[in-house]
Amino acid sequence: MGPIDGMLYGLRLVFEWQNLLAGLAGAFFGTLIGVLPGLGPIAGVALVLPITYALEPVTGVIMMAGIFYGSMYGGSTTSILINMPGETASVVTCLDGYKMTQKGRAGPVLMIVAVGSFVGGTIGVLGVMFFVPQLAEFGIVFGPPELFAMTAGGLLLLTRIEGGSFASGLFPMVIGLLCSTIGQEAVTAQNRYTFGFNDLTQGIALVALVVGLYGMSEIMYMVESMRDQPKPMSIRLRDMLPTPTEWRRSVAPYARGTVVGFFFGLIPGPCATLASFTSYRLEKGVSKYRDEIGTGVVEGVAGPETANNAAATASMVPLLGLGIPFAPVTALMMSALMVHGVQPGPMLITTNPEIFWGVIISMYTGNVMLLILNVPMIGIWVSLLRIPQHILVTAILMIAIIGTYSVHNSMLDLHVLFLLGIVGYVLRKFDFHLAPLVVGVVLGPLIEKYLREGLFMSRGDISTFYSSPFAIVVYSAVFIVMTWQILYALFKRLAKDRENRNRER
Repeated sequence: MGPIDGMLYGLRLVFEWQNLLAGLAGAFFGTLIGVLPGLGPIAGVALVLPITYALEPVTGVIMMAGIFYGSMYGGSTTSILINMPGETASVVTCLDGYKMTQKGRAGPVLMIVAVGSFVGGTIGVLGVMFFVPQLAEFGIVFGPPELFAMTAGGLLLLTRIEGGSFASGLFPMVIGLLCSTIGQEAVTAQNRYTFGFNDLTQGIALVALVVGLYGMSEIMYMVESMRDQPKPMSIRLRDMLPTPTEWRRSVAPYARGTVVGFFFGLIPGPCATLASFTSYRLEKGVSKYRDEIGTGVVEGVAGPETANNAAATASMVPLLGLGIPFAPVTALMMSALMVHGVQPGPMLITTNPEIFWGVIISMYTGNVMLLILNVPMIGIWVSLLRIPQHILVTAILMIAIIGTYSVHNSMLDLHVLFLLGIVGYVLRKFDFHLAPLVVGVVLGPLIEKYLREGLFMSRGDISTFYSSPFAIVVYSAVFIVMTWQILYALFKRLAKDRENRNRER
């Protein structure tokens, strides 16, 4: 199936009523998640994950994708209006967006952000359509050694790219890998670490794990930091039109933000957050108005907001093309597909074209929905901030409990939900990253599978894992990233010693 045929096939799927409704619901709920401070795309996708299991695979992933890019847009609203980012990728938007609000330009900057999100997401979809089939063709030739290098290497990279100390990413990753070993072993069917609980033979339910880590821990954080809601301001539609000068100054940041965002979407880590900060730094370096950035100008908002939506879209490339989630949200999408017996990867475009093309085209229609849906509703989204936090916390808690229990009708899942909620809260308190834990649970069985297959094919010869040129490149990249801080400090020390010796001479 060629690209044109695939697009037409995807359009037919997307405009089926259930998929269209799922995309609209995802965009709406995602924007709501982004507007509410503290709730990001990961928590949003985690909370609706149980619902998607009752839907067709393509419908469920369309809904989750809508939540993903919807929250990217929604997070900017509170950043601009009340200087409170809805999620981490919108932190940088506060720097110039809120200052423009103080200048009385809140409406125009919200319109610029809406258009920028549409531009970044739309061009990102075109990039996904081009890259995924090419990547899939390249990935078909991969064997167990290459796939082992990519899954294990990608997991290790994620522990460092998120920043912080080495232990802050490695420790949760190890917990995730240990959790992935619980249950029935795939080859010998032996039960491992079930401790007499028959329900654990299928492993730890991913829904309970994710909702506990993100949803329950977020509830604990919200209860701990109860505070008065800021009073939102009213925004009229006629006040939202930017001037011709503001439109003209936004064009170049839109273009640069799209390129930066798409690139960061292809690498492991919190791509949207990294893309928005990198785009802001790029604007401060190359923009004609670089000296004004930080005082409340459109360049400081248009570039980062375009970048984070382009990154959210591009993060689907490694998931659909290689079956490797480079971000926590795509890891949740992968888990939802695996529950339905669908394995993302190089063969997805052949074995399940409806999922591949349906998801890609839905990302374009979803961006159109976001633009139409949110421009007139800015005032409504801001008014949601008036909801008392005790009501909001209660609603989230009910959704988490009902959704988790409904998957397997198991009380054990609820025990896991609350236990991992406490674990997630404690890890966040000590500045550990939760994403490596989730990705470790998702990739752990794949790493074990590729390890076993490689050893079986080579009859126990471990050299097969480092004899492949591609695997060597991956291991080299992982080694450089993992040891970069040590190597940088060493080179800096050597340069300083050389400088001291030159002075003594």
